[in-house]
Amino acid sequence: MDFSVYFFSANDDVDAGERYRFVLDVARFADTHGFRALWTPERHFQEFGGSFPSPAVLSAALATVTERIDLRAGSVVLPHHHPVRVAEEWALVDQLSGGRVGLCLATGWHKNDFVFFPQNYDTRREYTFEHLETLRRLWRGDRVMFPGPDGQPLPVVTYPRPTTDELPLWLVHSTNPRTWTQAGQQGTNVLTLLDNWSRLAANIERYREARAAAGLDPSGGTVTVGLHTYVTADDDEARRTVEKPVKAYLSSFLTQRGTDAAVGGSSAALSEQEQDVLVEAAFEDTFRQRSLLGSPERCRAVVSRLADIGVTEVACLIDFGLPFPTVMRALPALDELRASFAADGGVPASAGGGDLSWYYRR
Repeated sequence: MDFSVYFFSANDDVDAGERYRFVLDVARFADTHGFRALWTPERHFQEFGGSFPSPAVLSAALATVTERIDLRAGSVVLPHHHPVRVAEEWALVDQLSGGRVGLCLATGWHKNDFVFFPQNYDTRREYTFEHLETLRRLWRGDRVMFPGPDGQPLPVVTYPRPTTDELPLWLVHSTNPRTWTQAGQQGTNVLTLLDNWSRLAANIERYREARAAAGLDPSGGTVTVGLHTYVTADDDEARRTVEKPVKAYLSSFLTQRGTDAAVGGSSAALSEQEQDVLVEAAFEDTFRQRSLLGSPERCRAVVSRLADIGVTEVACLIDFGLPFPTVMRALPALDELRASFAADGGVPASAGGGDLSWYYRR
């Protein structure tokens, strides 16, 4: 089981410079302790995750302070971009990082976001899957035709050239099981959240069957699952520490959903009381069953269960509202959990020594 670090950010009341210093500090720790990847999202026009409008820009910065760890977009909302720009920007990050890039592609769902290419909103899913192969061709260095002025087609080869011919790709999954089938058919990996254990197991099986039907190794491909993460000595201590920020995180998400419903002309927005009830229930379910929040024993059981149903990577969502020093102090415990699942002959458990005194001496 691989462990990666997933940023999304619900700390909307902190200084932006402090937030980005925190991201760089976590990156340094993860890079020297055997974590597989750093995930940075693409978010627009919302406080919820609004520190991340460009994963390519942030990953370029991360490339300068890391040496080993993969740098992944989690995700690029492809209908907001021309595929040529995606290929160019991420090839640059690939060069800066020495070939450590990976991209998760998303279709987008917030109507407000589609000030970028509004014509792509209704066909956003088709656009994403159509240009998945376009990105692969551009990455390989193929000459690809695109419409130019006056409708004349123009041939494009992108530069700089990346370090390899194959672009590691994920598809993000939310609620549509067809995404798992399409990911299997097209040979991509999958990034998802754990909303229901039975559904996740069924979707992974669907993904493996689709890979086999496409002539691919059914056991290949990475299934990455994102989980809220705070590993500490005691479950009760963890609950006291995370309850308020996790509830605020969930509330922000539901508020954003309500805003999207209003923009779309729907009357499905929740009342404040309904939202409070949902947040309370969601927190209990998240804490008890769908997170790495708690003692090492509790978290180890969750990871083992994920491995049993075919998950191959855990993306640890660490910036959901906790104070940054609290997150930093918990990283060695998370690293110990990671090391307990490391394959024989893998990265040493504490390549960086587990000492965080450098952080507090800054």
